Amino acid sequence: MASLDPVLDKDGVRLTVDETIATVTLTNPAKLNAQSPALWRALAEAGSALPGSVRVVVLRAEGKSFSAGLDRQMFTPEGIEGEPSFTDLARGSDAKLDAAIAGFQEAFTWWRRNDIVSIAAVQGHAIGAGFQLALACDLRVVADDVQFSMRETSLGLVPDLAGTHPLVGLVGCARALEICATGRFVAAEEAVSTGLANISVPREQLDNTVRDLASALLAAPRDAVIETKALLVGASGRTYDEQRAAERAAQARRIRDLAGVGE
Repeated sequence: MASLDPVLDKDGVRLTVDETIATVTLTNPAKLNAQSPALWRALAEAGSALPGSVRVVVLRAEGKSFSAGLDRQMFTPEGIEGEPSFTDLARGSDAKLDAAIAGFQEAFTWWRRNDIVSIAAVQGHAIGAGFQLALACDLRVVADDVQFSMRETSLGLVPDLAGTHPLVGLVGCARALEICATGRFVAAEEAVSTGLANISVPREQLDNTVRDLASALLAAPRDAVIETKALLVGASGRTYDEQRAAERAAQARRIRDLAGVGE
């Protein structure tokens, strides 16, 4: 694939766009793509910078690991230069602390927009915030060396980067609790068998497999994919009859659109 000029390249995040496919790359392999508030702001900015032509977003990472989680400097008394430390956050009001966490979460929420399908290509370690970033995407393709782990609980924290909802949706409450409370590693075979990952492939095949999946997703008409994703994402919050009604309404829109008849 030809080299593309980045739309954004800052704070460990690079965004490139090739017509209908955007690629967001974590670019700090020397630190195992450890995450910081600056990286989260860059990820949120990447989501806002997507052109309307983009239908598929691929999330990938340089180096041997997808992301080792939070930059441990955030846990030190001095924190990261230019950023509030954990102590600073703790001393703030409830409203300020809530607003700060909500700001961090913005990096993890836009991947589920109905107008795109997002794919995480995950290799090596995806720990804590790294695990939650992979969970932020619609689909996960993993290398056979992947190691997922939710370590927040073992640090006295909770997973708060929008990862608990998709985790429970994928594996159920009991298994999600066990994964989070123990902080254990989930390898590729278990990830696929439990639904955490769509497919596992040898490391050297990861990029090509994701590329093939992206091409397959682009084969269907865009509006049909958008309507289908919206139906599936909303299904868990509807009753059976409500879901049937939502299907009827969505199909009516598609039939009228294909027939060129306005509502």
